[in-house]
Amino acid sequence: MRAVIASLLLILLMVGCGPGRVDAPSVQELANATYSGIFEEPLTMTDGKWEGEPYATGGASRPAAGLVDGFRLTGDLNQDGAEEAVVLLWSSSGGSGTFDYIALMGFGREGEVLDLATVPLGDRVQLRSAHLLEGRVELDLIQAGPEDAACCPGQKVKSIIVLAENGQVEITTEDQGRLSLADLAGNWALTRFSRDEPVSQDFEFTLQFDGKRVGGKAACNVYTARIGEGEGPGEVSLTRPSAMTRMICPTEYMAAEKRYLKTLQMVTSFSFQAGKLMLHWRQEEDAGTLVFNSYEAGSE
Repeated sequence: MRAVIASLLLILLMVGCGPGRVDAPSVQELANATYSGIFEEPLTMTDGKWEGEPYATGGASRPAAGLVDGFRLTGDLNQDGAEEAVVLLWSSSGGSGTFDYIALMGFGREGEVLDLATVPLGDRVQLRSAHLLEGRVELDLIQAGPEDAACCPGQKVKSIIVLAENGQVEITTEDQGRLSLADLAGNWALTRFSRDEPVSQDFEFTLQFDGKRVGGKAACNVYTARIGEGEGPGEVSLTRPSAMTRMICPTEYMAAEKRYLKTLQMVTSFSFQAGKLMLHWRQEEDAGTLVFNSYEAGSE
């Protein structure tokens, strides 16, 4: 019996100390991993962020990088039976530009997190959607076209990233035309009144696009408003609700509804960030961004 127990323990130890893990790196592991291909030297993040030394002694300008919150895809990228993770990174050299990257992350034989490849996407590129299908990463991007200013990209591109058996990365791109109102199609739920202010789970704000109109639920009532397209990429304007139900809800719901509908009327443009829809608004000296997540119609 002792021999049987000893054999079982040996088997368990061998399994626990195998040559590698088959699960993808966790969010915490990725937030404290080492990444290459962003600056000249590899950098190791702490809680998803990294800052270098100031460019000048006592200066405020310094290189920085970080993970984009909430973005992580998992799957077997190199067909080795183990899952890898795909993350979105940003970097800044202290100027106005922000460069984005896709990093393919896996495990080494000793269980260490490895940067298998880091692929630059470009300066101020917008990510509309991302999928991991049959070992390839498919990205729908919006980047600056030949006549676009760096601030306001309007060229849609599909990029496919494949991690080859030899460890090299193969990238193919396909032009998808210009950004337009049609790219608002889908079902969107408001998650933040601003980048730093999440929406209370008690309230429901939705937005759907139908040709030249948008509509949805505004905490209490259902609304419809007209939307027009501006001259520049992503430029839009919205009217006051042209149709709306007349339900009476508790005071806090009515106040939230009023704020949401008023903000919609100040929207001047839209963009995408890591699959989220961003509606940017401005009124005189005030400005902000409404942040929406995509959802499937009929889902909870």
